[in-house]
Amino acid sequence: MPLWPVYTGAPDPHDGITRLPPPPPWRDFDGGPVLDPPDADGDPAAASPDRAHRAATYQATEDTVQLVNAALYLRRPLLVTGPPGTGKSSLAYAVARELRLGPVLRWNITSRSTLGDGLYTYDPLSRLYAARRPAQPSDADSPAHAPATGVEDHLRLGPLGTALLPYARPRALLVDEIDKSDLDLPNDLLHVLEEGQYEIPELVRASRDTPGGHAEVLIDGADLRVPVARGRVRCKAFPFVVLTSNGEREFPPAFLRRCVSLRLRQPDDDHLAEIVRAHLGEPDAYARQLIHRFLSRVGSGELATDQLLNAIYLARSSGLGADSLDELAERLMPYLGRSARPDAF
Repeated sequence: MPLWPVYTGAPDPHDGITRLPPPPPWRDFDGGPVLDPPDADGDPAAASPDRAHRAATYQATEDTVQLVNAALYLRRPLLVTGPPGTGKSSLAYAVARELRLGPVLRWNITSRSTLGDGLYTYDPLSRLYAARRPAQPSDADSPAHAPATGVEDHLRLGPLGTALLPYARPRALLVDEIDKSDLDLPNDLLHVLEEGQYEIPELVRASRDTPGGHAEVLIDGADLRVPVARGRVRCKAFPFVVLTSNGEREFPPAFLRRCVSLRLRQPDDDHLAEIVRAHLGEPDAYARQLIHRFLSRVGSGELATDQLLNAIYLARSSGLGADSLDELAERLMPYLGRSARPDAF
């Protein structure tokens, strides 16, 4: 069976990730002890029916398939840019679904996000309160329950920190809207992704007094604990990392050089028809008319595919007449970033 492509854009999940060739020598990581991956049959977006639907119906272009596979083979982050509504974040869920990578770890970036937010959170105040809390009284059949006062009991790995655990197969990590971050985050993030490892200083210090230096810590997205040796985490299988950007800022050359870059563009007529077909079934005559009108307006401003899908869905389900449908479509498809005007369509 040919190795390329591993990700195909196919609708049915498979274990193609196991066919990946060994990584390049400069991207080979040796973290351990190796952890079993999460349930590969679990929905990558189980907490959100909307994301699960988008993952199952995502329509990848040939360019997308090629560059996703390049990122997987090279063990590099995939930087996905493009206008809003072109499926940047949905791509991460679609790849995780097809390759059975388990639940997607998602980190939503704001202007206040720091690297530490993505790696782990530690609450020293809760540890202090726990240390001051007296043990619960015991009954005749059970010993007294002492409050958890270890560092690991008040620490949880973030989405980035969880993705870099030494799993036997890659986890999927979505770093959404990285262009909203402050100036330092891309370079800080780049360093961790380049090295495939990080330290938790609180656990490094605590390990000096812990037999074996091991701690059990909670991971992101689940109430599960994993072992961390001496406060140091290093990946085994480099995660599939998708960084999305709406193009609101430029990134440092060093950052761009270490990413595989994918630019998503507004879909053409045939691709839009495929998207409508995947979500809503075969487009009828009015749906094709809306597709044509949608495409004719894209050159004058930004529109999102969601807007078109909403208009077609209501056209099919509302029972409105043609004039009312046209008026409704005008209101559902205003240009993004502009005030909606009734005569803008």
